Amino acid sequence: MPVVALGTFTVWLAKPGEVYSGVKAAVEAGYRHIDCAWVYDNEEEVGQALTELFSEGKVKREDLFITTKIWDTFHGRVRAKLNLEKSLARLKIPSVDLCLFHWPTCFKDGDESFPKGEDGKIIYGNHDIVDTYKGLEDCVTAGLARNIGISNFNSQQIQRVLNEATIKPSNLQIEVNPCFTNEKLVKFAQSKGLTVSSYASLGSPGRPWQKNTDPCALTDPVVTGIAEAKGRTPAQVILRWHIQRDLAIVVKSVNPDRIRKNLQVFDFELSDSEMAQISGLNKDFRLYVEDVALEHPDYPFHIEF
Repeated sequence: MPVVALGTFTVWLAKPGEVYSGVKAAVEAGYRHIDCAWVYDNEEEVGQALTELFSEGKVKREDLFITTKIWDTFHGRVRAKLNLEKSLARLKIPSVDLCLFHWPTCFKDGDESFPKGEDGKIIYGNHDIVDTYKGLEDCVTAGLARNIGISNFNSQQIQRVLNEATIKPSNLQIEVNPCFTNEKLVKFAQSKGLTVSSYASLGSPGRPWQKNTDPCALTDPVVTGIAEAKGRTPAQVILRWHIQRDLAIVVKSVNPDRIRKNLQVFDFELSDSEMAQISGLNKDFRLYVEDVALEHPDYPFHIEF
């Protein structure tokens, strides 16, 4: 799995066509990992970009690592496989390299991503996480996914999947950034043999729900000082911090210049002191709390890690 992936979670931010252009710019800049998901609702744009890149001879399918994720309304063994089949149709490829179980919480079965009742609250489903994970295993057996993994699971849920799995999860994707180092969960997953990928790797600076009082590592004097001393951007310094923690990185952008710069993180290193300074910015400040699922019995963040 390539260490740096282009993230495509821009569903509330990108204009039509920007994800398509971003994927093309990323691949041409050297990215070989594209991170997608059903709920991002832009897999058609990714598929269009991939089709053109293949036909233009810019890259071959086997050169790319494509990740997608099973959404909350497609839990259960049968529907999980159905979800991946639908994503593959959008992406216009026969299989993905990694299929992730997006969230342990499930919503009512259906095609509406966020089904709501008359009270305006999400209607929950009742599928066991192991049954849904078995659906991901079926995807491997059917040749639809080379690898499978989990995302946003806590340590207890990870262990339960490991105890029941026939095909072990290869990857855990979770929120990690200097203001939320997620140290205990990272170490737990790595100790179990899972690779760990970070999302919100830069702290999602463009998120619509950002408050003026929220911490921001990109503008913190520790990060900006290290960046200035090394002749790097703050984003490059943070991404390098991830890499030296043995993490893979999902970093999203539709800006060609930022896309290019975010990949230029393999020709410098941070000292142990610099690593410790950046890790010291941790405030356990989680950005993606998934508050619509707070009352679900499988909500993952009610325990420490």
